[in-house]
Amino acid sequence: MVAALLALAGLGAIQVEGQVAPSARKSGMTLRLGATGSIFDPDYGLLASNLYSTNGYGINKLGGVGAYADLTVFRGLGIEAEGRWQRFHQQGTIYQDNYLIGPRFQMGHLGRLTPYLKALVGYGYMNYEQDYAHGWFTAVTVGGGMDVRVTRRISLRAFDVEYQQWPQWQQPLVQSTTLFPYGVSAGVSYRLF
Repeated sequence: MVAALLALAGLGAIQVEGQVAPSARKSGMTLRLGATGSIFDPDYGLLASNLYSTNGYGINKLGGVGAYADLTVFRGLGIEAEGRWQRFHQQGTIYQDNYLIGPRFQMGHLGRLTPYLKALVGYGYMNYEQDYAHGWFTAVTVGGGMDVRVTRRISLRAFDVEYQQWPQWQQPLVQSTTLFPYGVSAGVSYRLF
């Protein structure tokens, strides 16, 4: 009787596997849409001249609003597209707009924090000095930042730093030059899926 009970207890200890493969898998793909506010230095020399200055120093920071979409495709790799319209704090008629797209890499998750790096290309538009002096230029951008998850769907973009290069563009009174605008943005996003 004791031997039979021990044998039954031993059979109960054997692991039973009912399902070898998972019945469903979560897709690693996510899409976030967001809005930002930004402050950028347009790297345009005449903004720093006495023409638009106070106390002898130029005020050359443009403020703006923007929108972005982040599509994460596989294990933190994805694509970011953004548009930025820097129309606040204009000096004269000077402003810059950006329309950029490129790869984005999330460097893992640190609790609710998600640091990332990105490299974007696209177009920049600048209006300078007079309303008739404007144009489209190639823009190459590197940057990174930190997103903070607030809820399952809502995240804050704590900061997003960008350094841009606008190669060889023409100014009306000066020889062609390369601009290096840079700035920081912050905002909020909503996860669609």
